[in-house]
Amino acid sequence: MRADLTGEEDTEVTTSRRPECTVPFVEVSITEFDLACLPETGAVFDRLLALRPARVVVDLSGCRHIDAAAIGLLLDVHRQLVRTGGVLALREPNPRIARILQAAHLDQILPVHAGDAPSAAGEAAPPPAVAEGPSSGGPARPDAAPRQPAYGRATVTVRS
Repeated sequence: MRADLTGEEDTEVTTSRRPECTVPFVEVSITEFDLACLPETGAVFDRLLALRPARVVVDLSGCRHIDAAAIGLLLDVHRQLVRTGGVLALREPNPRIARILQAAHLDQILPVHAGDAPSAAGEAAPPPAVAEGPSSGGPARPDAAPRQPAYGRATVTVRS
């Protein structure tokens, strides 16, 4: 805010442009999620976040244990995704892990789904890409550039 000689204030407003999401969907399957494996899991999430995904689903169906350090990492990933317009969701935690997530109130911050339930926004997991054009029988749009969808899948397995 600046004041000129007449005493009137001039307000400058600047807007910062958030980076756009570049990958529509990434799924991460985690089997161990505690302090012992946090460096490896954190490195996977760091590489994943560099892709600026629009939606990340963490599949916990094979995960047997989660601790406070892992919950902290999930919250950190959530914050970073929100800054870029992305969404983090958890899928298929076993009943014990679901109770831990509820006790930590993480289920009030992140969508937690049983099975292949749709996301909180009502979206299902993205469908596989279908080519359109003369060869597939679909209409070809001359003004549309061919899009190559980028879907990812990462697996974090800790071996003792």
